[in-house]
Amino acid sequence: MHKTIGEALKFIDEFIPLIKDVRNKEIALAPTFICLEKVHEALKGTNIKLCAQNVFYEKQGAYTGEISPLMLKDIGVDYVIVGHSERRRYFNENDEMINKKIRASIENGLKVIFCIGETLEERQKNRTFEILKKQIIKGLEGIRDLSNITIAYEPVWAIGTGIVANELQIKEAHFFIREQLKEFTPDNSIRILYGGSVSAENIKSIMNIENVDGVLVGGASLNPVNFVKIIKYED
Repeated sequence: MHKTIGEALKFIDEFIPLIKDVRNKEIALAPTFICLEKVHEALKGTNIKLCAQNVFYEKQGAYTGEISPLMLKDIGVDYVIVGHSERRRYFNENDEMINKKIRASIENGLKVIFCIGETLEERQKNRTFEILKKQIIKGLEGIRDLSNITIAYEPVWAIGTGIVANELQIKEAHFFIREQLKEFTPDNSIRILYGGSVSAENIKSIMNIENVDGVLVGGASLNPVNFVKIIKYED
């Protein structure tokens, strides 16, 4: 929950010239709901996709305060984030609700970034794989075509804390997720992102881990210069 419309447009003005030459990576920005339409207009003709931070699972109705996938599609949104740990934690979103949101988003032509991850307590109790498997199975229930879904592994204990999961932890989690996805589809090209205190300092080491196909960037994306350093990392 950052940036007014004016601040978001100022960010775009600084950001676009810095990444206009990037053609080998997909870039998406996820501003707040009030900024989406203006940011969409500002991004026309660029190589940047537009992403919403959340969505509801009905097209319309008596759901005060919610935004439907149909509305998001109408203003030019490409992607939507579903199941983010903060939605689960602060707004009590469960796996069943997340599944409804994923289904509704896909049915209305949106691509989904589906977030999963364990809490610190769950990791300390050696329940990481149990939690990830449950979130994947329940979140993707009834969905056989995963071509419009990207998975984002975000260990909750590493989000906004400055603590980054070590390379072995990330590698094990991403390998496990890749194996679980085989239960839904033989397609091995589904992207798995890592999210959790990603920065310009650690992006290279994270991206060199097997099965890490990209990153879901939080606080480090608020400054256009810092964000560009992450995007333009070199192997």
